[in-house]
Amino acid sequence: MAETKIFAGPRLRRIRNRLELTQTAMAAELGISPSYLNLIERNQRPLTVQLLLKLVAVYRIEPEELQGVGGGVGQLREVFADPLIAAELPGEQELVEVAEIAPNVSAAITKLYRAYKEQAGRLSDLSAILAREGHETALAGTRLPIDEMRAVFERRAFVFSRLDAAAEAFHGRLQLSSPDELPAALKAYLKSEHGIVVSPVPAHVMPDLRRRFDRHSMRLFLSERLAPPDRLQELAAEVGLLVFAEEILRELEALKLSGSEARRLARFELARYAALALIMPLAAFGEAAVRLRYDVEALAARFCVSFAQAATRLASLARPGTSTIAFFLLEVDHAGNVLRKRGADGFPQAGFGGGCVKLGVHAALTQPGQVLADPIEMPDGQRFLTVSRTVEGQPGDFGDRVRRTALLLGCELEAGQSTVYGRAVKPLPLIAAGPACRLCERRGCLARAEPPVTRPLGLDDQVAGLSAFDFQ
Repeated sequence: MAETKIFAGPRLRRIRNRLELTQTAMAAELGISPSYLNLIERNQRPLTVQLLLKLVAVYRIEPEELQGVGGGVGQLREVFADPLIAAELPGEQELVEVAEIAPNVSAAITKLYRAYKEQAGRLSDLSAILAREGHETALAGTRLPIDEMRAVFERRAFVFSRLDAAAEAFHGRLQLSSPDELPAALKAYLKSEHGIVVSPVPAHVMPDLRRRFDRHSMRLFLSERLAPPDRLQELAAEVGLLVFAEEILRELEALKLSGSEARRLARFELARYAALALIMPLAAFGEAAVRLRYDVEALAARFCVSFAQAATRLASLARPGTSTIAFFLLEVDHAGNVLRKRGADGFPQAGFGGGCVKLGVHAALTQPGQVLADPIEMPDGQRFLTVSRTVEGQPGDFGDRVRRTALLLGCELEAGQSTVYGRAVKPLPLIAAGPACRLCERRGCLARAEPPVTRPLGLDDQVAGLSAFDFQ
């Protein structure tokens, strides 16, 4: 029977150093020559089972210390999953080698990374505090292209007037009698003016894509997995990229993004905006919104779009000199990741924040499909009306879990009284919320997950407050 061989030189050297033994001393205790031990430590000879058993008996160590790399690989995997450095690692073998050969270095890298993430979070909190007090700051966490693009869209008004005007003019030339005629009209336009044929494609043919334009065959492929509203948006986005190319370029230049990748991401976002502007023209949608008292579900039915599409369009309605309500939008997932922040006047980060667990957007995830309307009061006295509802993602193969997110549409509470939701929340008590736990100084909050960075912790062992974190 062949003898099992284990190459564990670095781990054996680590144990010897921990025991403060020389190679000569350890070799004598194990009954082997120092030169043979040296070869084992350099992985030029295997650690046999017999020698492993002798190490366990003589030094009372666990066999796992010599047979595995422990949790080092998992910790390093977490570090190198960060988007900032994910592309630096060609494969996992290097992680195994680092954890195997230099476990202390592996632990130090993990500790440094976690400290970096903690400091990035604190800098973000400090930036939010300064912004709330009217001070601009360049403090931020990781500045990836996606972060730069998101920051620009969050700070500015979600209004692109050039695209609205171009989309409204184009929509007028189609001479539609009802919104449900738009898909056929766009397909006819692409075929007659650009020679592009729109073809639905089964999910198994295009499993990873929603839309693909083949320039050689002049065909636009749309996945059959898409619901009709999503298919319409992809179709309208392709039309927008062709017809509104100049307007998209001018709006893109006005954003003043620093990198080419951030510009490309912003261009995709502008194409999606153009698609919604084409599906829901500004004037017609604005009139319908006022007439329907900003009922998102009624607007979605009127324009044959989804709840998310109608809510997103509402966040772009307000214009200077008009009485249209200035809505803002927030989208989160089950894990609390913020996916989108938009606002007709910019997202109110300083006044509203959007990081409080008391907001209806989190409760909506436990009540799929139900619209929740809540009156919110912030610590500084600002009051908001919020409307929340879940959004079901694109279905996958059988057995795949459908991605579910939640949208929050908000506005000032006083302005929200003219909406269909204002009447529903009028008798309800105000929900005492905050911008985020680290920025909120409400005392006795049962939902608090972290202490505020603006107050020292209360470390009195004679007192226990209602909150998980007492502070002075």
